Amino acid sequence: MAVKTEQIEKNLSKLTFEVSAERFEQGMQKAYRKNVKKFNIPGFRKGKAPRAIVEKYYGKNVFYNDAIDDVLPEAYAEALKESELESVARPEIDIEEIKDGEPIVFTALVTTKPEVKLGEYKGVEIDKIEYPVTDEDVDNAVEDERKKNARMISVDDRAAENGDIVTIDFEGFVDGEPFDGGKGEEYDLEIGSGTFIQGFEEQVIGAKVGDDIEVKVTFPEEYHADTLAGKDAVFKVKVHEIKMRELPEADDDFASEVSEFDTINEYKKDIKAKLEKSAEHRAKHATEDAVIDAVVENSEVELPEAMVEGQIDRLVSDFAQRLSYQGVSVDMYLKYTGTTMEAFRAQFKQQAEKQLRGSLVLEAIGKAEGIEVGEEELELQIVDMAKQYNMETDKLKELLRPEDIDNIKNEKALAKTVEMLINHAVVKDA
Repeated sequence: MAVKTEQIEKNLSKLTFEVSAERFEQGMQKAYRKNVKKFNIPGFRKGKAPRAIVEKYYGKNVFYNDAIDDVLPEAYAEALKESELESVARPEIDIEEIKDGEPIVFTALVTTKPEVKLGEYKGVEIDKIEYPVTDEDVDNAVEDERKKNARMISVDDRAAENGDIVTIDFEGFVDGEPFDGGKGEEYDLEIGSGTFIQGFEEQVIGAKVGDDIEVKVTFPEEYHADTLAGKDAVFKVKVHEIKMRELPEADDDFASEVSEFDTINEYKKDIKAKLEKSAEHRAKHATEDAVIDAVVENSEVELPEAMVEGQIDRLVSDFAQRLSYQGVSVDMYLKYTGTTMEAFRAQFKQQAEKQLRGSLVLEAIGKAEGIEVGEEELELQIVDMAKQYNMETDKLKELLRPEDIDNIKNEKALAKTVEMLINHAVVKDA
């Protein structure tokens, strides 16, 4: 393949490469077979017209897009390999011209991996990070479990108190007019939960079953709906029911019901051990973050904008997937929060830049230190992954593509690099 490379500016190169006429013809034929059933040409049964007739009737370019989609990925990957460019973002690809019987010439603007200038990375100083578990933490965990196992009891001989769950109908008005999203029926509100606008729940305290009350609040200036931000509102509220939690006693009987232990003391010891293990993991991750932040601070790397935008794309995609689990689309989220897509993406920029700098600096340190992942380490990593996915190791290996193997090696190499940095770090008592 004829490949030409020209550096346009820092971290941006123009790659010119060809696809032979023979290879493009194969793509054209595949495109014809893929699309022929769509064409209805007089004198031929639908889907039976020869390619030459279809091209004559609709123009030869009718198959160009599909043919290009067929030949371009492989050709671009081969050109990258031959030019030894390391792309870090989606390229901008153009076609110079398509002529019968001649190679197709493509040009691609390729964003390349930026240079990393490493500073001191061995012996960086960080504060010791610990998250001690207190008796209060244990008591709070027991209290949470008591709440989970509480009985709900209807109350009709007193007014609503903090901590009660009140079943209400409500409708909100601004300037005497109802507003979207301001109405609800048979809504269970826990007083003190902070679910509603500040000041709402406090005004329900003192109401009794059957009462009709008015609750006056002011929406925050930064409220997500611009039409309500900073506005005074009045809610008409009907109280249908008041319920209170009856918590079980934190005794041996409770411990035996909610755990494998016979006594409350044994149960608390188990809770403390689990909290301490969780705290150790939390401290480990926080220490790793502190070391990475320190070595990144000592290094220099200029991120290409296209690389940052690509990372933002991935973060937005991950966020959108999490929203989908709740039955919410990004468009719905933007409408609800009163945010534009541009502003939404901007929220991820700092995170994207931090992630990219961290991975680039760690990769550069790994190369400088000659950190590699051997076949035995790779095998152990795949075995661990198979256990996580509850799969046979051989079955997982069959599913892994070469690029997946590369990603596993890269992740393991980064983990080994972080471990090396922590081992050399100077940890100071806070």
